[in-house]
Amino acid sequence: MTVLAPETSYEVTIPVVVVGAGAAGLCAALAAREAGAEVLVLERDPVPRGSTALSAGLVPAAGTRWQREAGIEDTPEAFAADILAKAEGEPDPAEVARVTRVAGPALEWLADAHGLRFSVITDFRYPGHSANRMHGLPSRSGEELVDRLREAAERAGVDILCDAWVTALHARLDGRIAGLTLRRPDGTEDHLGCGALVLACNGYGGNKALVRQHVPALAEALYFGHPGNQGEAVLWGEALGAAARHLSGHQGHGSVAHPAGILITWATITEGGVQVNLEGRRFSDESHGYSEQAARVLEQPEGLAWTIFDARIAGIARQFEDFRQAEAAGAILEADSIPALAAATHLPEAALAETLAEVARLKAAGATDAHGRRFAGSPPLVAPYRAVRVTGALFHTQGGLVVDDAARVLRPDGSAIPNLFAAGGAACGVSGSRASGYLSGNGLLTAVALGRLAGQAAATAA
Repeated sequence: MTVLAPETSYEVTIPVVVVGAGAAGLCAALAAREAGAEVLVLERDPVPRGSTALSAGLVPAAGTRWQREAGIEDTPEAFAADILAKAEGEPDPAEVARVTRVAGPALEWLADAHGLRFSVITDFRYPGHSANRMHGLPSRSGEELVDRLREAAERAGVDILCDAWVTALHARLDGRIAGLTLRRPDGTEDHLGCGALVLACNGYGGNKALVRQHVPALAEALYFGHPGNQGEAVLWGEALGAAARHLSGHQGHGSVAHPAGILITWATITEGGVQVNLEGRRFSDESHGYSEQAARVLEQPEGLAWTIFDARIAGIARQFEDFRQAEAAGAILEADSIPALAAATHLPEAALAETLAEVARLKAAGATDAHGRRFAGSPPLVAPYRAVRVTGALFHTQGGLVVDDAARVLRPDGSAIPNLFAAGGAACGVSGSRASGYLSGNGLLTAVALGRLAGQAAATAA
């Protein structure tokens, strides 16, 4: 991506410009506007959607009023410990403490100041979380989250300009951002001045060359993120001499319905379901995490697996809009017996029956299997069964630009680029350098937490 010298003067200068209208960008815009700044959000798509709309829209936060109302005891410190445990201590503890401290107040701010109707999920828990701390809107969908944030921004007086692709930044010799170039669909270009710039344009998941460079194991995987995630933030940062960290970090997902291309909630696994390959055999500890499961599924014959669960689990999963869509699309198969399940899935009946009998034995004994999965307290799978054919996918990258407590972009020596901020996938996340370090919700965690911090600081810097 291009970094140009600043122009002598700009016909229009906006105090705070935000690149990207997903959760991170809209939270930044709301915070900057609340601090009194004039804000313009630039979005390359016709409408704000981004990776947020493709997610389940769940934001993890600790110590919230919704948890207290549900009798859930949790703290930011416990949340931070879970993040560091999942990533085996690799992320910066100060960064982890920062986002876990900010996330709860940020959700309560969005609810109180902007009317977002959050509630905490209490009927299942994602792997690695020591408490129920996933918060979502009524539909449990990312589409609803980004729509409500956009509506809040519009009510607050934030200007959102869509079909506006930022192609270049204009920087002074000290790195200070003076303006930018944006291109419209008809090829015309505009140059805008800005007092402060927030990069909220996510990571590089849609850039095949960068994925091949940093995450070769998923270079040919289905990309389930937003195609506009081309790595502009990282590339601009590189050109400006900024520090980047954990660029190989990413979130995969081992449960995207194939060929329907619909995300299947991991509650199908955490509530007691299992995955088998096309030979009818289990091949991993599915409960460890959906991110690292992406590569394990892709290693199986034809890069496919079947998730097997039952009607009880389907009832829990049905609170998610994506799951309801998968049912409506016919991606979720039903069977009243194991032979019928084998026939519906075209899996070898003998192998499937043997696998499910072993799972039943492990559950009855509360035992741990050869893969390391603990089945203690897991209810048995009973007819009628459910099954969905899935593949592994890359959702978004977790590495990015290094930022400080105000979400300012830092150089390798620790100094800050004066008026440049990053949030969400544009900033280095808290998952470390491996897929296995991703704790459920880490993406929207840094979108909301760093987004608010970036907006507040950008308003001051402008």
